Amino acid sequence: MPETTHDRPKIAAVITVYRKYSHAQHIVDRLLDGYGWNGTYHHPPMDLVALYVDQVGKDDLSHERAARFPAMKIYPTIAEALTRGGSKLAVDGVVLVGEHGDYPHNEMGQTEYPRYKFFEQIVSVYKSSGRSVPLFSDKHLSWKWEWAKQMYDTSKSMGFPFMAGSSLPVTWRIPSIDMPWKSSVSEALCVCYGGVDSYDFHGLETVQCMVERRAGGETGVRSLQAYRGDRFWDAMKEGAWSYDLMKAALCRSHTLTPARPGFNDIFPTREQMRELVKKPVAYTYEYNDGLRCTMLLMNGLIRDFNFAARMKQPSGILSTQMYLPMPDGRTTLADFFSPLVHHIEGMMLTHKEPYPIERTLLTTGLTAAGVESLYRNQTRIDTPQLAIRYEPRRESTFWRT
Repeated sequence: MPETTHDRPKIAAVITVYRKYSHAQHIVDRLLDGYGWNGTYHHPPMDLVALYVDQVGKDDLSHERAARFPAMKIYPTIAEALTRGGSKLAVDGVVLVGEHGDYPHNEMGQTEYPRYKFFEQIVSVYKSSGRSVPLFSDKHLSWKWEWAKQMYDTSKSMGFPFMAGSSLPVTWRIPSIDMPWKSSVSEALCVCYGGVDSYDFHGLETVQCMVERRAGGETGVRSLQAYRGDRFWDAMKEGAWSYDLMKAALCRSHTLTPARPGFNDIFPTREQMRELVKKPVAYTYEYNDGLRCTMLLMNGLIRDFNFAARMKQPSGILSTQMYLPMPDGRTTLADFFSPLVHHIEGMMLTHKEPYPIERTLLTTGLTAAGVESLYRNQTRIDTPQLAIRYEPRRESTFWRT
């Protein structure tokens, strides 16, 4: 149980920026203010007492929040936030949000968010204090595979609960279904939108949280190839992924570009898709057990995340949408962060991860491989480092309506 003199755990947040619509705002605000949950308003049974913000701009919210919540103090370093100005770890859990902010981009176009750097500083306090506490890290572990693997290895060697990833695996689904436990799957894909080294990770998570439930458990990925531009359309025509499966996923979208003069009244053709989607990206990848999967970024066609899989046993096509109700300008709330914070709370209270950290390690590696394949002129990338085996949790972790 949490080491604290009070019943309520004390939490520290280590973040890049705290501004409107940032991930930190969506997560930290919920820990401070609470959020709507299960038909009522939920106040987390824990106290956010320490905050470190790496970049403070004119649009910063941290000082307003600190004035409104005097129990939360802002500290100038990560170590001081975790020790609350003392010499030893003085919190019962840590939330790391390394997303958004002004950080450099490398030659492959990756944003060099300092998640690994922050993680190392957090772990340094754990080591010097002789104890560790649960840690949540938002989105993929790092832009660099070697650092992501080191973060995973450190958490295992030190034995602290480690949760990472985004809202995609835990948000609502339409329809509210899961992959049948220990089912047989031959192919799966996600059709979504967004950019490389950002929303591609979300699409990969959408696939992974479903297919990991297949018979035999997770076996890891042996290779990946990315396509974009003209080569995307060539790959689609040549059957790099199943067109009927793609249509099944798109049928779950509620943002599919509506019909207009010259367009099919029900569903756009391949040619019409090409007219709409100017910069398509695909990651096709093969698992060690033979499963084929694809992640498709199709900006201009849709603005949501849709999954489909070809089932062998039970036979047929299974499809659903991972629902992300975006802020509409009238509110800063992004409701899909509520299930994520719900699971963060659960880990802080129970010291048990809601799902295996290996899922995020694998999707982190797939994201890095996809970026590398694009950088290397869309070549096939062998991924022996992604032979990551794990057994998923049987119980569902997404929020059911």
